[in-house]
Amino acid sequence: VLVQDHVATVSSTLQYVNEEERPLEALFVFPLPADAAVCHFSAKIGEQEIVAEVQDRETARDRYDDAVSSGQQAFLLEESSESPDVFRLSVGCLSAGQNAAVTIIYVTELAVQDDHSLRFCLPAVLNPRYTPAGTTAISSGAVPYTLTLSVHVSSPKPISKLESSCTLDPLVFLHSDHTQATVNLSPGHMFDKDVELFVYYQDTHQPSAIVEAGVTTAPPGSLMRDTVVMISLYPEFPEEVMSSLASRGEFVFVIDRSGSMGDMMHHGKGAQMRIESAKDTLLLLLKSLPVGCYFNIYGFGSRFESFFPQSVEYNQDTMDQALKRVKEMKADMGGTEILQPLKHIYSQPCYPDHPRQLFVFTDGEVFNTKEVLDLVKSHVHSHRCFSFGIGEGASAALITGMAREGSGHAQFITDTDRMQPKVMQSLRFALQPAVLNISVDWTLPDDVTVDTLSPPINVLFQGQRTLIYAQLKGESSGGSEGTVTVKYSLKDQPVTNQLHFCLKPTEETQLSIHRLAARTLIRSLEQEERSGAADVEGIRSRMVELSVQAGVSSVHTAFIAVNKDSRQTVKGPLLQRGVCIQNFFRRGSKNPVLCSMPAPIETPTHLHHEQAEGEYILSYFIFLKDSLLQLVSLQKASGCWDLDATLADVFGKTEDELTNQKPAQVDGSVWATLLALIWLYGCKIEQQVEWQFVAMKAASWIGSQKVGDLSQCVCEGNVLLGCQVTKETLGI
Repeated sequence: VLVQDHVATVSSTLQYVNEEERPLEALFVFPLPADAAVCHFSAKIGEQEIVAEVQDRETARDRYDDAVSSGQQAFLLEESSESPDVFRLSVGCLSAGQNAAVTIIYVTELAVQDDHSLRFCLPAVLNPRYTPAGTTAISSGAVPYTLTLSVHVSSPKPISKLESSCTLDPLVFLHSDHTQATVNLSPGHMFDKDVELFVYYQDTHQPSAIVEAGVTTAPPGSLMRDTVVMISLYPEFPEEVMSSLASRGEFVFVIDRSGSMGDMMHHGKGAQMRIESAKDTLLLLLKSLPVGCYFNIYGFGSRFESFFPQSVEYNQDTMDQALKRVKEMKADMGGTEILQPLKHIYSQPCYPDHPRQLFVFTDGEVFNTKEVLDLVKSHVHSHRCFSFGIGEGASAALITGMAREGSGHAQFITDTDRMQPKVMQSLRFALQPAVLNISVDWTLPDDVTVDTLSPPINVLFQGQRTLIYAQLKGESSGGSEGTVTVKYSLKDQPVTNQLHFCLKPTEETQLSIHRLAARTLIRSLEQEERSGAADVEGIRSRMVELSVQAGVSSVHTAFIAVNKDSRQTVKGPLLQRGVCIQNFFRRGSKNPVLCSMPAPIETPTHLHHEQAEGEYILSYFIFLKDSLLQLVSLQKASGCWDLDATLADVFGKTEDELTNQKPAQVDGSVWATLLALIWLYGCKIEQQVEWQFVAMKAASWIGSQKVGDLSQCVCEGNVLLGCQVTKETLGI
């Protein structure tokens, strides 16, 4: 893996040996990143290497079939027509005992994380994709295999560190300025989960441009002949605008309740089931919603159901009803059919002045990905979609695609990640003021023109990267400069972000920017084709032409390689072997894993039907081990807490201790809410992203109450809880 700033070039080699006693055809099904541009495919048999070429898909298939039937060795690499993160490799006519080495190279953008790291993911897990009745899917078996991985990172900015979900050898810096480094995956890695690497640079990300020269032998006027630029933007919104988050909106939470959500989040100690992690997250979300908004919760599997017939106003009663239903949720709804619940949600009328925002939680094991994405895109004018991939092997094509087409944000929760901070980050995005009237303007030398290859920007989030690919036509001198200007309005305020960049091409980029630009344009054309555009044949022809010229994969092309020097007599049909590179923990029975789980948390036997509904709901969450979730579960919809024994338990105090220290003339709920705020800032500051909205509601509620000397109250609370928090820190 070669990482250059925020672009990765990955070279993967698959070794295969035919251990059968007759010629064999092997079929491999494996995952790649959804946004990857596959740009090279070759096969080596003995000392002979055959480099594949990109051709029209049907032509390539015919060539492959003809070659194999005539006894020649042939190799075919195809992208799935349903999901761009699944590929099928056919290795044809390998003699008994013969081995072949197949190399695939792709380039991909690295996603920026909330902590400013760049995430590289090598998909190792291809979860079985659930296929609704009436559709077809590739099926295959499994085979043991091993993995070696070497990563080389280079950047103009110093590299701070590399972290991984897997065990790495020590990082080795190649230069004293720390701009280049290498690291290897430690031996013995089991290919049972995706390999994630997080690259940290010493400087936080800034707007930048990479200018890449074209190929002089490419046809004049083509994408590969001209210069291409990749612009990275990181919008920063004015502080006064960000200080007041939206209080209106309709929030629809869509929770995968298929059988696979009963799997564990990871295979380590203390792992939760995916559905249990989702339930904890729903608790935080429900407590964080602004008063006066609307909400609903859907569960889906082979069927779907909603908590309410339509979204309801958020108040204490509806919140309690929802929490009761959340407690009862299980992964018991069969397969993963997300299309029907989405259609139902989109058919519901929206509330005026309450923009609808979808939060979709799924392990992404569906097969009709493109149909789902088309549906999301067709409703982007009235709905925003935030998506969350849960567990190893969640489909990147589905998760990132739903967020991209729905003008939202995608998050992946894998291995030992806590779901809550990532979800709350997306809630912050959802509550940000809407960015409107986005425009992009270019200022270039007179002899240079620009064709923007990326789709129009329809969403911007504070601090999140936005990429723009563009084709520059014409000649410019080495010292020429260009400017890209992004304008938009935020809460009726005009905002302008500008980037100046040099038009001199960057050296040694290996055409990675051209290939990523080609992939971006191809994906846009695929979407246009599926939307029922008038000139479907013209669009398809343009896709094939672009794919062939750029040497990158598409749904209408395939990589084909034929070893014409090999020929052997084939008697009868070739033996076929299907190989699906997927999670081997799924191959055996799940029962031993489930039996080793801790007993599920249950409501104590003395807390049953004689209790009020609100108390019954709280009884489930109070006995959670996480003290933060205990505190959050006690908050009222308005933002306050009651002064009682359950709150005192969270603080490690008795109710009498809390009551006796209460300043005179201060209401019990005000004192309880103030203590909760002090405890959050004094004891749980490292998890602030999870409780930030809970605290904002609490501070707002205190501000609406008549309180005497707040500073003195804060001092008393600090003494009681052993904290040192200022009134200003609490935001009251």
